[in-house]
Amino acid sequence: MDISIVQADITTLDVDAIVNAANSSLLGGGGVDGAIHAAAGPQLLAECRELRRTRYPDGLPAGEAAATGAGRLRAKWVIHTVGPNRFAGEVDRDVLARCFANSALLAGRLGARTVAFPAVGGGVYGWSPQEVGQAARDGLDDARRQGVRYSLQLPPAVILVAFSSRLEQAFREAFD
Repeated sequence: MDISIVQADITTLDVDAIVNAANSSLLGGGGVDGAIHAAAGPQLLAECRELRRTRYPDGLPAGEAAATGAGRLRAKWVIHTVGPNRFAGEVDRDVLARCFANSALLAGRLGARTVAFPAVGGGVYGWSPQEVGQAARDGLDDARRQGVRYSLQLPPAVILVAFSSRLEQAFREAFD
């Protein structure tokens, strides 16, 4: 996996898959989740409702990942993952790292060649930029190890998308 770091609007990137820092309802929210839903249009919400009806009636658990189509986005897929909410007492950084690992592994199973990640957990869920950067590093390292161990395909290109210069710097420090 080639990992690059950019400061950009994730909804405008020309990639195969975009990871959504979703809430467990999968029905949209604030921050990057709201931006992705707004840019993708009503088809994304319809697919998320179907996921809730069929596979996740109680919501998507923290650390797991699920895919839908991408609606009007340039991407082919949106991979939804739910970070632990630090403000609700969910402080296990391993769960945050699993968001990155499980999303990368799912992107590989879908056949994505490029996947863009936001700062999962770095917005309203209260994780610091440094913690998000370390979790991204640990999660993507874990995905690589699993890929080698189980001969799993992973996306060759991963883009970590920062919404601020502070977060971009934290990603860079974690991956240097």
